[in-house]
Amino acid sequence: MKHEEERSAFAIPGAEQRTVTSNRGAIYRIMVYKPDVPAPETGFPVIYMLDANSAFGSMAETVRLRTRGPHMLEPTVVVGIGYDTNQPFETNRRFYDYTVYADKTELPDRKDGSEWPTTGGADLFLTFIEEELKPLIEQEISIDRNRQTLFGHSLGGLFTLYTMFTKRQAFQVYAAGSPSIWWKNQFLFSLAERFAKEAQDSTSEPLQTSLLIGIGSEEKAEMIVDAKEMHDRLSSSNIPGLQVQYRCFDEENHLSVILPFIGLVIRSALAWK
Repeated sequence: MKHEEERSAFAIPGAEQRTVTSNRGAIYRIMVYKPDVPAPETGFPVIYMLDANSAFGSMAETVRLRTRGPHMLEPTVVVGIGYDTNQPFETNRRFYDYTVYADKTELPDRKDGSEWPTTGGADLFLTFIEEELKPLIEQEISIDRNRQTLFGHSLGGLFTLYTMFTKRQAFQVYAAGSPSIWWKNQFLFSLAERFAKEAQDSTSEPLQTSLLIGIGSEEKAEMIVDAKEMHDRLSSSNIPGLQVQYRCFDEENHLSVILPFIGLVIRSALAWK
């Protein structure tokens, strides 16, 4: 057998990464997949995904595969927001970026008895996405602003729901995987109730929005109950312009569910027109 001795790191065609420092000095590793075809007249759909260190490769490769013929979906851009680490997750950063502030009385004790990391940066993180990251991406790639998806898992799912409830117009499709609804004594349920009432009372043209909630059947019972209850409450509220889907993936746990959920997120994102 003959082979070349020179070796190199594997790279996903069409993908790149860079380091971006926010206006407040936070450092992010931004990963971008761009299709190798011209953008449509209205621009590419885009999926912004959190925890990119863990699953950007899976998302980008799935998009690349699914957008090839003969049963192709339309090409889309993927923007992964990660951290300056080679680990799948950066625990302290994500506990800050993806959460609203909660004091120790509003949180359960940690299994190892340690203190919770610093929390409460969700609004600052959303401002970074809206006012810094999106303009940066749109300077380089033609994006359809009417077809933007936000995908987050676990604490990222918490942030995804929080974003929809507080700034619905930021994205058109929200995909919350295994959302940490338990955070801050399940405050998201009261936020969802306020969100529903404001939408029902509004005299403005309703925003068209899609929400996808996914969970694994092997996750903690309370996670499954919370996810289903959030779906049921929002569905029964008849919120103008909001479509809500729920999917429980058989034989998947809190981490393994990410991969099958990615396929559903892509289909939902690209079905939105």
